[in-house]
Amino acid sequence: MESSSLKIRRWVATVVVLAAFAGGALLSQGFRDWAGHAVFGASREPITIAQNALPVSLGNFANGFSAVIKPALPAVVNIRTSKIVKPQANQMSPMFNDPMFRQFFGDQFGPGAKPHAEREQALGSGVIITPDGTILTNNHVIDGATDIKVQLSDKRDFTAKLIGADPKSDIAVLKIEGKDLPTLPLGDSSQLNVGDLIFAIGDPFGVGETATMGIVSATGRGRLGIEEYENFIQTDAAINPGNSGGAMIDIHGNLVGINTAILSHGGSGGNEGVGFAIPMSMAKPVMDQILAHGKVVRGYLGVHIQDFSPELAKSFNFNQSGGVLIGDVTPNTPAASAGLKKGDVIVKLNGQAVSDNNDLRNTISQMAPGTTVKLDIWREGKTQDYNVTLGELPAEKATAEGSDETGSGEIQGIEVQDVTPEILQQLNLPAGTRGVVVTAVDPSSAAAAAGVSRGDVIQEINHKSVMTSAQYKQLMSGTNGQPILLLVNSGGVTHYLVVEAH
Repeated sequence: MESSSLKIRRWVATVVVLAAFAGGALLSQGFRDWAGHAVFGASREPITIAQNALPVSLGNFANGFSAVIKPALPAVVNIRTSKIVKPQANQMSPMFNDPMFRQFFGDQFGPGAKPHAEREQALGSGVIITPDGTILTNNHVIDGATDIKVQLSDKRDFTAKLIGADPKSDIAVLKIEGKDLPTLPLGDSSQLNVGDLIFAIGDPFGVGETATMGIVSATGRGRLGIEEYENFIQTDAAINPGNSGGAMIDIHGNLVGINTAILSHGGSGGNEGVGFAIPMSMAKPVMDQILAHGKVVRGYLGVHIQDFSPELAKSFNFNQSGGVLIGDVTPNTPAASAGLKKGDVIVKLNGQAVSDNNDLRNTISQMAPGTTVKLDIWREGKTQDYNVTLGELPAEKATAEGSDETGSGEIQGIEVQDVTPEILQQLNLPAGTRGVVVTAVDPSSAAAAAGVSRGDVIQEINHKSVMTSAQYKQLMSGTNGQPILLLVNSGGVTHYLVVEAH
C-alpha cells in the first residue's frame, strides 16, 4: 500500500516537472517574439560593448613604450668635445715657490715658469635631423670646443663640423659626413599640454644611451635666467648632465624638444624632477636660420617693456587682462618712428593677445627684420592700431626688449637733489635729462624694497613731470597716502614703479 502510494507521488512529480519545462519553453518563445525584445535566457543574443570605452587605446603599449622609444634611439647621438685651457700664471700654487719643492723639480713650476695648457673634455647629446648628418644640439655642449666627436648608437664615430650656434637661445647645429642616417621626425610642440606623456633620450654622465619617461609639467616657462630667450617645456622626466642636447619625444615618437637644463637643490647637478627642454617651435626657426645664413638675425622693436602688476594696472586705469607696459622707447628705432610712447600698453600683436613681456619678446625675436607688424596700443583709455616695420636686433641690444621689475612700498627713506650736468656725467646720462636724482636710500625702507636705488633719476610722479627737487616735494605732498606711480630712469632706461603708501 505504501509502495503504491509512493509510485503515484513520483509519477505526479515527474509530470509536474515535464509540464514546467514545456511551459517555460513556450513562455520563452512567446517573450522572444513579443515586440522583438530580447529576454533573459536568449542564448543566441550577442553581447555588445560600447565602442571607445577607454579614453586612450593602448595599442602596442601592452608591454610598455618600446614601440615608441626603440625607433627613436638610433637618431640620438653622443657628443664628446675638448678644448685647450691655458691657466694664468698667477694661478700657480704657493707651494711651487717652496725651496724643497724646487730642489727636486727645478724652476719648471716656480716663478717665471710658463703655465702648461690643459685639455678640458665634456660630454653631451645631439639629435640627427637629416639623413646626411645634420645634428641639432645645445650651444653650451660645444661652446669653445676645438674638437667635436660624435658617436652613433651603433658605435660609429664621426668628426663633426660646427655649422653655427646661437648662444641667446642655446641652440647649435653640427654636421657629420654620412648618408642614410637615422633621423627623428619633427613634432609640433605647440600642441603639447600639461599632463602629456613625453620621453627624454640622451647619454647622462656618459653611461650610454638612456631613455626616461615623464609628463609635461608646464609649457612656456621663462624668466628663469638660463638663457636670454626662454620658452621652455618643463618636465619631471629625469634629465641629468650629459642629457643636454638630447631628444624630448612625444607619445608618437616625434621630436618636440631639445633637453637643455635642470634645476637642482644646492647645485648638486642631479635630477630632482624639474627639467627643461627648448621646444621645437623655438629650436626649428633658429636651426633654419643657422643653416641658411650661419647665424641668427632677430627682429627689433626698440622698446623696454614690463608686465602689469595689479598696482600698475590700477595706476594706469587699465582694466584689461594681459598686455605689456612700455617703460621706455629707444630713440631712432622702429618703435620711435611709428610713434610709440612710454606709458603705452601693447595689448595685441597681429591680432593675437599679448600675455606677458616674455611672450612678446620671443615672438618679435623670431620675426625677420623688415617684417611689418600690427600692434594694438592702449593709450589713455583708448585703443588704436600702429603698423611697425621691425629692424634688426643689434648685438649690444640683446636685452633691449627686456622687462623691468616693479615693487611696492612707502615712499620713505630716500633723499633727492636736482640734476646737474656733473651728476649726469657721473651717471653717464645724456645731457638734457630732466628729473631729480636719488642720492640716498635707506636699505630697510619700503622705498628700497620697491626698487628705488641710489643714482636713479625720478622723472615723473603720477604722470606729472618732475624738473626740480622743489617740484618733487610739491607733487609728493599731494599724494595724500595714495599709491604713487614713479617713472624712474636707471642707467639711461626708464621704467615704472608703483609705491603703495601705508
